[in-house]
This record gives sequence, C-alpha cells and structure tokens, in this order.
Amino acid sequence: MIGIDELRNCVGKGLEATKKDGVELEVFASWNELVTMRLNYTSDIPSMGVQEPKSTQSFGVGVQAVFKDKGKVTIGFGSESNNLGPRAVREALRKARRYRFFDPDFRSLPSPAGTPTLSNYHDPAAMEAKDTDIVDLGWKALRGALTAFKEKGISKSIIVGGDVCVLKEKVAIKSTMGIDEFDESTILTATITTMVENESVKGTGWSTSTHLQGFDPEAAGREAAESAMRTIGGKRIPPGVYEVIFSRQPVTDLISHIIAPSLSLSFLNASNTPFLGKLGKKVCSSNLSIYDHGALPGQIASKRITCEGLPTGRTDLVSNGLLVGFLSNHYLGQKLSNPVATFEPRNGFRLHALGRDHNVQASISPTNIVVEGREEVPKEKLLSGIKEGVYIGRIWYTYPINGMAAGDFTSTVIADSFLIRDGEISTPLKPNTVRINSNINHIINNVHSVTKEKKATLVWAAEEAVIAPEIRVAGVRLDSIATS
Repeated sequence: MIGIDELRNCVGKGLEATKKDGVELEVFASWNELVTMRLNYTSDIPSMGVQEPKSTQSFGVGVQAVFKDKGKVTIGFGSESNNLGPRAVREALRKARRYRFFDPDFRSLPSPAGTPTLSNYHDPAAMEAKDTDIVDLGWKALRGALTAFKEKGISKSIIVGGDVCVLKEKVAIKSTMGIDEFDESTILTATITTMVENESVKGTGWSTSTHLQGFDPEAAGREAAESAMRTIGGKRIPPGVYEVIFSRQPVTDLISHIIAPSLSLSFLNASNTPFLGKLGKKVCSSNLSIYDHGALPGQIASKRITCEGLPTGRTDLVSNGLLVGFLSNHYLGQKLSNPVATFEPRNGFRLHALGRDHNVQASISPTNIVVEGREEVPKEKLLSGIKEGVYIGRIWYTYPINGMAAGDFTSTVIADSFLIRDGEISTPLKPNTVRINSNINHIINNVHSVTKEKKATLVWAAEEAVIAPEIRVAGVRLDSIATS
C-alpha cells in the first residue's frame, strides 16, 4: 500500500521540478485498491459460493498543463502509471505537451476556494484490512441469504449472486495556482441478488458503509432472500395506466440514469437535457426537491475534496419544483456561468472503474443525491387511497429513448414488486412481465407523496449514492411483456 505522504511528496516535488515548463501546471497522484468478492452459489449445481475473490490496485500521476504557443494558450493532459517518481511526472508532462490543443473556452486551472469540511472520515481499519478478513465479508453475505432460505424450508433451486466490494482511495493534488490538497476514502458495498428458479422469483438486498463497523453484508444477503420469497406466486397485470409507488431502488435507478445526467452541465453544454432553458422555472411537482451533497458525514460518496482540489459541499438542483442549479466542474462552471447564474464546481471528479484515477481528467459526477418531499409522509400513508396500483421494488435496464433531451425512457420491472388494492400491498407481481414506458417529465410532475424514511441506495456500476425515499406517482404507463 502506498501512503498519502508518498502521494503528496510526488505532487510536491513533481510540480517543483516542472513548473517552469508551463504557464500553469497541475499534478495529481492517486492510489486505489478494489477488493471484490463475487458470489456465485447454486444449490443444484456444484459451486464455490464466493466464486471470485480478487484485488486490483492502480497508482500513478496525471499532469494537466497550460502552454503559450505563438500567442495562443493551449492545454494538454498526460499520465503515467505504476510510478510516482520525478521521471513519471516529467513523462506525463511530455505527453501533455505532445497532445496539447487550443480551446477557446478554457479560462484557467482551478484556484483555492474555501476550506474542506470533512476530515479523517475514512476507516483506517478498512484501509488496513487483511484479504482474508475482506473475503469473510463475502461469506457473511452468502450465509445471510442461505440462512433465510433454510428458515423457510427452501433448499433447492436457489441462486445467490452479487458482489461485496471494498474500495480504498488516496489522492493528492498540487498546482501552480495554489491548490495543495489530499484525500483518503473507504467505501464498502454489498449488492446481493437471490433467485428461486422453480418459482421464477428474484430478490435483492443492499448494505453500504464507509466503515467496517457499520457494514452488514449478512443483512444484505438475508434481505435479498426474504424479498425473493415474498414474491412467490406472482401474477401478471394487464397493460394500462396505474398509480405507482416507486421503492428506493427504482427511485435510485431513475435518478442515476435519467435525472442526474440531465442535471449536469455536461448535458446542458451539449443541449441534451429535458431541462434546457428552464433554470429558475418550475420543472416538476412542488412536492419534490433534489440536491447533491458531497460532504455528508457517513455517506459512501462523500469526499473531502473534488479531484480538482476544491471542497465538496451541497449543490441545490431542484427546490420545491423549481430548477435552481446544475452539477458542475471547474471548466464548465467557468464556461457557462454568467451574470444571471453561477455554477459552483463541487463535482469535478476523475472517476473510473477503480476509483479516483490519475489516467483521466476531471469530469462531472454526482456524489450523494438527496431526494426530499415538501410534505413527507410515513410509508403507510403513501398507500392510502390507492384503489388499484402497483408497488415497484426493483427495475433494470433503464435508459433514455429518443435522446436524453426528449425525456422518454424505458425500464423493466424485474423483482420485489406487488399489486396494491384498497390501500394495501396484496398479490406479488410476476417478475419480468411489466415494462415502464414513460417520460421523466411526466413522472416528476405527477409526484403525489414522498416518504420520510430514506436509505442510501446504489445501482450497479453507479459512482453515486442516492439518499432515496419511496415516491408515489400518478398515471404511470405500464406495458405487458409477452410470454415466450
């Protein structure tokens, strides 16, 4: 493991040795380790249970440089992996010089702005955890699922899959503009799926934490098994327009794949958002507010600083139905800010499959997205008054159709779902028989109520967490999927 002092030494000495070679220079160093326990248990076929424990590390340095070329300012980026010495910084700078280009919208590299509010928020125990201890987390998740099945007398036709992951991140950044920052974070996640094949049911469970002490993969496994068993005997429904309650996972899926990208300056800059030209205007139900907060204590997407060396914090996006902001990094914040609207650069991150990566430049990424209602209700009140509706617990393969700007999307209901009759949860909904075909503007403008209870929720491969409630929406179009 590489220590934070070594990363800070790398960027400090690297900047000192190369700063005469550019008008502005920024040196970023990172070290990441991702430990993954992939579950693959099948009751009827011999299997390993925890099938694929693996650890992947990456480290290196990236340099962003600003040059003067015959009166024009050009910018370039280069990186070098598996080396933190002066040679690595010089090589990254050489690549930046070689691939420099003129960008008329570029203003400057980031300058210091404020003081970070988070400190010492990572878990040293997770950072130093032995491989054997981490692998045991995978076995705990499997044990939780199998114990729940055993208690209900189910021992055949079981599949348990998913991942238990521990991500360790360390970064340091220093620039000629005065940035001199560092960060360390630990992220623990369990995403478990169980199936009872002969009943054609599926269930899911989650656990997230920044610390080993608060991490409970066994509970995630149990939750997944219990969820699958609750939906045994599911029924199909005819196509139509229904009153729908979206549970936390569907809310998170819609936020991650449709709403959050649409609230990013990246998509605004490309004119590829349904919210184009609507800043300051009503875009959804007045009972809905959304904000991003990268400095929430205890949340897995919280960071001390962005990968541009700037403090994280809260960015209000939608407030009581009004569009009030967009997610921004430094470059697009400078480009698109104007006398009427400014965009604080709280979301410039160099995220890749292995965490905060020296090989990529800072783009716009959400952190912890919080969804709130103006008048929040307990879950039982959410059901009140629904004569015939659908409780949707898990969706999959959510994507925009006709381009993000149109707002149209489609998604399949795959698990954890039920019919609602006379204000109560009733018959399970048969998995993979219903597809949502709707428009995100219709969904967010027809929010009836939002629960008080919220939980940090993830979707597969997402870089952000959503602090998600359950949401009741009127008039959602549900179509039947034909039987094969």
